[in-house]
Amino acid sequence: MTKTNLSFTHIALFLLLLLFVDIIHAQSKFKVSNIRSQSVSLDTEIKKAISGFQGNVWIYAKNIDTGRSYELRADERVRTASTIKLAIMVEVFAQVADGSLNWNDKFIIKNKVGGSGILSEFTDGLEVDLKTLVNLMIVVSDNTATNIILDRIGADSVNERMQKLGFKYIRVLRKIGGGGEAKIMKENNNHLFGIGVSTMREMAKLLEMMEKGEIISKKASREMISILRRQQYTDGIGRGLLDTTPIASKSGALDRLRSDVGIIYTRKGRLVIAITIDDMPFVLYNQENPGLKMLWKLSSILQKHL
Repeated sequence: MTKTNLSFTHIALFLLLLLFVDIIHAQSKFKVSNIRSQSVSLDTEIKKAISGFQGNVWIYAKNIDTGRSYELRADERVRTASTIKLAIMVEVFAQVADGSLNWNDKFIIKNKVGGSGILSEFTDGLEVDLKTLVNLMIVVSDNTATNIILDRIGADSVNERMQKLGFKYIRVLRKIGGGGEAKIMKENNNHLFGIGVSTMREMAKLLEMMEKGEIISKKASREMISILRRQQYTDGIGRGLLDTTPIASKSGALDRLRSDVGIIYTRKGRLVIAITIDDMPFVLYNQENPGLKMLWKLSSILQKHL
């Protein structure tokens, strides 16, 4: 091959390399632009959905598999209602793991409280084991089961566990109906939050860590997710899901508040969602509650975009 041919070959290769680099750069710019466009579209659709809604909305959502996320007032403290039972469940599993508790430990049904659950219909004095109490606390959001557990482990131990796990704001404040107050109850206006306080970012992070096997142990995390997948109140973020789309979640309902935190196992990835709706103008305890409908509407939008 002549020197002239070599120089032409080098030039051609150089030009091809420049073209390849330019294509890669263009694709990268397109991807970034597309992601930004999708983010703007998602935010626009969320804002449109809640425009005119009578109530306040807090959101954090993340596709665990792609890393894409969305947030709205995600770091503001909110009332938890029954979603705080997630943190209580974590502490029970931790104490079982270290031997402080045993799943076969027996508890006496007493001091029953109303609201969600079934133990309030049981006869005082009956015995129930710890595993059953935890299942009832999550699966049917049993308030009496929750209080029996808190009488044993204490709100402060739950809060210490959350602190160790890196959560600054997830805190149990008292038992349902009153009593068993945490040490922090009178700090930072905590008394305004009822039974518990959290942020949407931290609630979502707790579920993400659980899904990844990072809470207590892989086995414990897997068992907790299994319980959440059997949770019966799916009229919020899981309201219109197909039977073929699994969800692991915990809902909360209290006067003018509706809250839901969960993982929806979509085809695009595992989508962790935490939404709280509060300050609605009226109290309505049925499936037509506008807060429940809004939870599903926002969930649908997040599933579409994330």
